[in-house]
Amino acid sequence: MKKNPPTPSSRRTFLKAAAGFMGTSLLGGLPFRAFAQAAALKPADRCFVFVYFSGGWDQLLAFDPRNPDDFTPERVAETRILPGYNLFTDSTFPTRPIVPAEKAGVGPSNIAFGPAVSDLAEHYDLMTVVRGINMTTLAHEEGMRYFITGKRPIGAAARGSSTATEIVGQMVPSVPIPSIAYGVESYNDRYPGGANALRVSRAKDLVDSLSPSKKRLDSQIEQELVALGGQPITCDEASLGAGGVGTTYETSREQVRQVLSSQLNEAFDFGLAKNATIRTTYELPASGPYDSPAGRAALVATALKLGISQCVSINLVNGLDTHFGTQTTHATNLRTGFDALALLVKDLRNSLHPSGGTFMDHTTILVFSEFARTPLINATGGRDHHLTNSCLLIGAGLKHNMVFGHSGDIGMAPGLVDLKTGAKDSNNGSNILPEHIIATVLASAGLDYSITRVDPLRSLLA
Repeated sequence: MKKNPPTPSSRRTFLKAAAGFMGTSLLGGLPFRAFAQAAALKPADRCFVFVYFSGGWDQLLAFDPRNPDDFTPERVAETRILPGYNLFTDSTFPTRPIVPAEKAGVGPSNIAFGPAVSDLAEHYDLMTVVRGINMTTLAHEEGMRYFITGKRPIGAAARGSSTATEIVGQMVPSVPIPSIAYGVESYNDRYPGGANALRVSRAKDLVDSLSPSKKRLDSQIEQELVALGGQPITCDEASLGAGGVGTTYETSREQVRQVLSSQLNEAFDFGLAKNATIRTTYELPASGPYDSPAGRAALVATALKLGISQCVSINLVNGLDTHFGTQTTHATNLRTGFDALALLVKDLRNSLHPSGGTFMDHTTILVFSEFARTPLINATGGRDHHLTNSCLLIGAGLKHNMVFGHSGDIGMAPGLVDLKTGAKDSNNGSNILPEHIIATVLASAGLDYSITRVDPLRSLLA
């Protein structure tokens, strides 16, 4: 059985490859075994989208607006809140909060939106807004990692797994790429590598990862695995891979080739003639670029609707850290992201899911930023970092057309609430924290949320 023993360098390569098969990342982060076993694509019955607005968003412009008739410049010393809606230099922004028109059969909106939310407000019947979240940090990295994991970082270091990793680890979906992280950090502290996210920083990265080309793999690993396909496995080699990784490779290699030959990469190449419909849906130019917020939204829809992924985490928009910007600068950047999100929600609610209903009936979306911005404008025309945040929950497993929690009418301080109802409770109430949101997302799909060490916001669960 010791025929043709591998050289030390060859053995190291085999170990590296074996680790890839047994759970760590190959294909640039793609779990090889899951990819190999998913030749027949079918959308996940439950999908999740985590939408990150990078830089810290202004909640007066988004999900926690104020009536400018009440919060006037003359009262600013008392309220410490200045909406600033009259400072827009772009007349397309309304100067008052948005209350969307009532939908037939739904009833009026219970949610008022800030002027930057734009067309997204029309989907109020799918939404719940949570206000008054206490981020407990004003540092970008800490706030971002806190919301991604639902665990307070240690210093700036993330703790625990990303929520998307937790979902995939518990549900083990039979899709080629269970989780994609586009421009967003991803962590895995307790699940096999099959729960890892495929991390990309642009749409082309995903095209390249799914292309049937050896460039997607470490060439040394590729050569070693191809060689193993025609060689007997020695006792030593078999012992290196629990369950016999060489056999695993041999039996799955043809399936991998079948999946790669199905040209999934072309689904994300939005410039191709065959993708004209998605360009129209997301208002994309024929010649690109496709890394715009609308292009990123199109990538999310493609991954979910084609059955390629269950979870997509995406940095939808940047440019929100506007200490020295203006109301118009920040509002314009926000609206670009919300407009792209509106296209995604419209697409998902208009697309039929093979299990019945629409994709929106099977999809939960969490929209968040690392913190908010101060309710007062600074001396340079911008707003600084502020603890009191809001988030948006959309879709499956949740009640809709609701507001949970509140921020204070003096300085927009985090509001103490009864966590069972969301009602204001200044005496015995509690702060809403990011872990409450993550527990709610997990509970909305019937998953174990014990890692958050808090109860979900049960009044939000459908």
